[in-house]
Amino acid sequence: MTNPILPPSCTRFLAVDLHKDYAVVGGVNPHLDTVLSPRRIELNAWLRWASTNLKPTDALVVESTSNAWDFYDQVAPLVGRAVVANPRLVKLIAAARVKTDRVDTMSLAKLLAVNLIPEVWVPPLVVREARGLMAHRRRLVRNRTMITNRLQSLLLRHNLPGPEGNPFCAAHLPWWETLSVSPTEKLRIRQDLATAEHLSGQISELDAEIARLSTQKPWSDQATFILQIPGFSILLTMTILAAIGDISRFPHPKQLVGYAGLGASVHDSGQTHRTGRITKTGRRELRWALVEAAWSAVRYFPYWKSQFDRLTRRMPENKAIVAIARKLLVTIWYVLSKQTVDRQADPVRVATKLMRWSWELTDEQRGGLTSRQFIRYHLMRLNLGHDLSCISYGNMPRRIASEEDLLAVLSKKATAQA
Repeated sequence: MTNPILPPSCTRFLAVDLHKDYAVVGGVNPHLDTVLSPRRIELNAWLRWASTNLKPTDALVVESTSNAWDFYDQVAPLVGRAVVANPRLVKLIAAARVKTDRVDTMSLAKLLAVNLIPEVWVPPLVVREARGLMAHRRRLVRNRTMITNRLQSLLLRHNLPGPEGNPFCAAHLPWWETLSVSPTEKLRIRQDLATAEHLSGQISELDAEIARLSTQKPWSDQATFILQIPGFSILLTMTILAAIGDISRFPHPKQLVGYAGLGASVHDSGQTHRTGRITKTGRRELRWALVEAAWSAVRYFPYWKSQFDRLTRRMPENKAIVAIARKLLVTIWYVLSKQTVDRQADPVRVATKLMRWSWELTDEQRGGLTSRQFIRYHLMRLNLGHDLSCISYGNMPRRIASEEDLLAVLSKKATAQA
């Protein structure tokens, strides 16, 4: 039977056990006979060996590790098919009492030959960079939170009331110097405040870069459709898009729910059928973003609040919010897959979010459009708010460009570029 993930012309099935400084490579033929005995190759010599020994008729598999993506980029052009394996699932398939680099390599090669490799989707470079950027921001926010928690703990420990409002804003920084604490603790306070301020500056810089990325392909074609859904800011939108990568990987919303780890665990064997907690086996940041958006949606949007209230009649709030997050994820699948408007979208609320998005961008990032034109452009993409000409924000009316004005501007730009 022809292997569905491999070219039928493959004559060797190679596996690489990748380590920090070296790799062990070995392979078999379609009859599982050894054609390349396992050998250790230092990574600094790998490219030289690969360019000489790998062929277009080879299939190659490597387990997903921290350095697997760059390794994949190097070998993919040299072979007929390169595959990255899910190490957690491979261990379930190829468990062995004797585990060495050579044994693991040959086991992996044989699994590839018989098409039993649980394949991992290899994200393009643009997706990897976006994921790395979002992860870096989460780390900085976590570090800043640790600092502010330490300072709050100091106030609690000394029974000191904090200033009104945010005790860490710039206006209250001199107040911390007036605290009656020991010189050692004053030193700690001063350094913690300086570190928190430095981290805040770095987070702001990252936010500007995330806003810029939201206007670049492939994100610019998708961000509008998620941003229209209640509860999603640009930060959460980009977190969702980076985690999903390519929505076409999921032919059905249930697969996307499983990828997020929001599906219920199931035990169905014999006479026993039992569902349990969510699996949490997917991407953690995807679940976090969905739960954050869910809380915002149930607080400020009547439809989602009514859904939440209905759920809390029969389950605790924390379970109900997970159910709302799952419903939002299904909505995301539909709007991204069909490139359509959300049925619950409120044109005024969507226009308000588009306006805030436009304020985070430069004129160049808006494609030369004004904020009013930017709002209208994305409303037209959503086929939403055709009669909307003005919104209220901060007790002030904010105008939106008409469709005729926008079309005239776009036509003029197209003519100038031609």
